[in-house]
Amino acid sequence: MPVDPYILLLLGTVGLAALVPARGTSADVASGASTAAIAFLFFLYGARLSTREALDGLKHWRLHVTVLACTFVIFPLLGLAARGLVPVFLTDPLYQGLLFLTLVPSTIQSSIAFTSMARGNVPAAICAGSFSSLVGIVITPLLAAALLGSSGGFSADSLLEIVLQLLVPFVAGQLTRRWIGGFITRHKKVLGLVDRGSILLVVYTAFSEGMVQGIWHQVSPLRLGGLLIVEGVLLALMLALTWYGSKALRFGREDRIAIQFAGSKKSLASGLPMASVLFGAHASLAVLPLMLFHQMQLMVCAVIAKRRSHDPVPEETAGVSAPESAAASRTSVGTAPHSG
Repeated sequence: MPVDPYILLLLGTVGLAALVPARGTSADVASGASTAAIAFLFFLYGARLSTREALDGLKHWRLHVTVLACTFVIFPLLGLAARGLVPVFLTDPLYQGLLFLTLVPSTIQSSIAFTSMARGNVPAAICAGSFSSLVGIVITPLLAAALLGSSGGFSADSLLEIVLQLLVPFVAGQLTRRWIGGFITRHKKVLGLVDRGSILLVVYTAFSEGMVQGIWHQVSPLRLGGLLIVEGVLLALMLALTWYGSKALRFGREDRIAIQFAGSKKSLASGLPMASVLFGAHASLAVLPLMLFHQMQLMVCAVIAKRRSHDPVPEETAGVSAPESAAASRTSVGTAPHSG
């Protein structure tokens, strides 16, 4: 069961913020740099996403609607149901973070990797993750405003900030893709490091603000244990619903695999910047449930994907889907935005 090295970097950044939080002028500089980093991050997301591939993927609309329904309907409903766990298992701030977790888009890279490992429909996983990320830029802030409301610090100014800091750079990336797409493809490894570095800066800024505000005194080891239990149940429910629900909808094995991995996971890369914009000084507690869920989903889905890889494949799909999926993966992964 893998431990994502990037999670270790994130935890190290949290530790740095706890020991040496940004204060005063340095906090203003870090906040400004974080704002610029988030805008640049979503500009890269827009520049990487191939509009043509996204439109081609609409041909498999039933699968994509199913994944979107899991991500933005079923997940939030389960999040709302978890309100009954306050204050026994969760404090109110931790619940707000858990509810926000249920609103963010699905992943792309890890969904593709696990779908490929399990011999599922990789092109569908690519398109489903891309659609989820694209829709989430608009839907996640709206759902957060509706479900979290004033408790999350939302206002018309917050939504305007989302548009200016996330949506406008994303659209700018899409519009300039024809000129910079080749450069991004050639330097995707370097730009991937820029992605991750930007997110680390966002985490450092958010947790520094949390330390200065003293909000970490609200979290005890017992509460963290309760949060982990709740998230484990949430993940188990979504894995079961996506697998058996897609069977009830008469999807084939390969499509069910793509639906399970794309419909049960949440994107750390998209969620962290959004939380920083929406929650401000309280972002550190808001993103804690997402960080824990991210690592949990990687560990559990790695085990499931490995087991699925040993499943017998029906004769009508054997020898056909795997090569096609691999080819599509090689041609499309580089164009999808990182939403780990």
